[in-house]
Amino acid sequence: MARTGEQKVMLLTGASRGIGHATVKRFAREGWRVLTCSRHAFPEGCPWGGGREDHIQIDLADPADTINVIEVIREKLDGRLDALVNNAGISPKGPGGARLSTLSTDLMTWGHVFHVNFFAPIVLARGFKDELSAAKGAVVNVTSIAGARVHPFAGAAYATSKAALAALTREMAHDFGPLGVRVNAIAPGEIETSILSPGTEKIVETLPLRRLGQPSEVADVIWFLCSDQASYVTGTEIEVNAGQHV
Repeated sequence: MARTGEQKVMLLTGASRGIGHATVKRFAREGWRVLTCSRHAFPEGCPWGGGREDHIQIDLADPADTINVIEVIREKLDGRLDALVNNAGISPKGPGGARLSTLSTDLMTWGHVFHVNFFAPIVLARGFKDELSAAKGAVVNVTSIAGARVHPFAGAAYATSKAALAALTREMAHDFGPLGVRVNAIAPGEIETSILSPGTEKIVETLPLRRLGQPSEVADVIWFLCSDQASYVTGTEIEVNAGQHV
C-alpha cells in the first residue's frame, strides 16, 4: 500500500514489544503509516490498522536478509520515507541469565550482536537514503545507557555495539545532513518492559527520579526527533534515563 496524500511514513525495526510497540502506537496516533520490521511475526494484539500488511518479518542478524529486505520495503513506499527508527537490539546472556563479559563472549556472539545493533542501522539508512532525502526525513538510532558506562546486566558486546552506534550517529549526521536528512540517537535507561533483569529495582533506588521509565515516555522522545519540532536538531544523543548518567 502506497502512502496516501500527505500521510507520513515511518520504518521501525524491533517493533514487536516494549519501546518498539509503544513507538508504533505513538506514531499511529499521529496519523502516520508505520512499516514494522521484527524477527517475530505480526503480533495479534496490535491495535493499529494496516499493521499486518505493513509488517516485514526479518532477522537483522543475517546480513544477506538485511540487504535483501530493502527492495521488499521499497516496493511498499512511493519514493519517500519520513523516518527510520533503528530500535532493534539484542543482548545475549550466559547460563542462568549471567552477564557476558569481554572474557566470556565468544566471537560468533560478538558478530551476531553487532550485525543487529550496529550494522543493520547503517545498511537500512544507506539503502533508503534517496527516500529519506526526498522526504527531508529523520533517522533515530536507539542506543543505551550501557553505551556510556559499564552496566550490571547488559553484556560487553551489547554495550560496545551501542557505544559504536552513538559514534555512528554523529558520522551519519555529518554525511546525511547535506541530503536534508537529520540523524539523532536516544539512549534509554531502565525502562519497564518484559525483559527487565532481576535486580533492576536496586538500580532504580539510585536514580534521581526513583522510578522506572515507561515505553511511552521513550516513544515520545522518538516522536519529537522525527517531528518538525526538531527540524534543527541533528547529530545528538538524548538520554532518557531519569538522570542515571549524572
